[in-house]
Amino acid sequence: MLRRTPLFDEHVKLGAKIVPFGGFEMPLQYSSIIEEHRWVRKSVGIFDVSHMGEIIIKGPDALEFVSYITSNDPSELEIMEAQYSALPTEKGTIVDDLLVYRLEDHFMLVVNASNIEKDFNWILSHKRGNVEIINMSYEIGEVAFQGPKAEEVLQRIVDGDLSQIKYYWSARINILGKEALVSRTGYTGEDGFEIYTDNKHIVEIFRKLLEFPEVKPAGLGARDSLRLEMGYCLYGNDIDETTNLIEAGLKWITKLEKPDFIGKEALVEIDQKGVSRKRVGFVVKESGNIPRHGYKIFDEAGNEIGVVTSGNISPSLNVPIGMGYVMKDYSKAGTQIFVEIRGKKVSAEIVKLPFYKEGSVKKA
Repeated sequence: MLRRTPLFDEHVKLGAKIVPFGGFEMPLQYSSIIEEHRWVRKSVGIFDVSHMGEIIIKGPDALEFVSYITSNDPSELEIMEAQYSALPTEKGTIVDDLLVYRLEDHFMLVVNASNIEKDFNWILSHKRGNVEIINMSYEIGEVAFQGPKAEEVLQRIVDGDLSQIKYYWSARINILGKEALVSRTGYTGEDGFEIYTDNKHIVEIFRKLLEFPEVKPAGLGARDSLRLEMGYCLYGNDIDETTNLIEAGLKWITKLEKPDFIGKEALVEIDQKGVSRKRVGFVVKESGNIPRHGYKIFDEAGNEIGVVTSGNISPSLNVPIGMGYVMKDYSKAGTQIFVEIRGKKVSAEIVKLPFYKEGSVKKA
């Protein structure tokens, strides 16, 4: 049985194309993926991300426990600050990637929809110390409000000054008279916010924001092409339990100097020995040839050197782009590779991520 988010009826009314995703019925697109993508880059789009999971960790030993199960260092967080992190396995591979919020008296882990039950059970199975672990995933609604005009538009319906919320920070703010947790985070490379509140209230917020002419709804299709242009990983495509954090280019969220965490020993060894392959971005030189997940990558001599994990046409740059893993010797920017597309080896070039460099995201 597929689940439905609290906004499902709104998507139907808006004429969305509904598809199964992560155990939910979700909107793929409302108009066209390219149109929605470009609208987010120039104005502001609203995404239903209520399918994401929220796991609460509280208790006297919450900080120590969150530090033990995640790769990043939550002790660096101040109250109301967030960080990108991962749940590593004992082998240093990835159970899931997630956001960790340090809130007033607890931590909130925001996990991928398809992994909610898996992550919750993983966390429970590694429980240590005096902590309480609560799965709030089906009680919290969430929208992502993304684009260069996000702050200007959202400010119209909130109490409080959104400009005071820095990148990867959050605040309790009243929206239409009810409390929400608003964070300056996102998955698009544009400025914007993610809004968490109860399921009933999220419907009211969604409807109200769509009344403004600057706002259009955006579906999973645009969310995927926007994140790919930024070189962000999609769990299940670019990272999973067969990929380790170092080869995935996620050493920056892997604090090997932490005293103790799941997978530390394996990750220290991987880091010392060096990886045999790396996640890279590449641009296909011949238009009309779109790389897809699972396509093989070759060198100039015809030797297989890797595999595509994500690929699409870039609506912002109007060229085919992709990410994948290649043998380390072929991972430098400027390296020529060939991607097998429909039986033909098509020329491509490794480039430095992100593909799209003009985003409005405020990292200062």
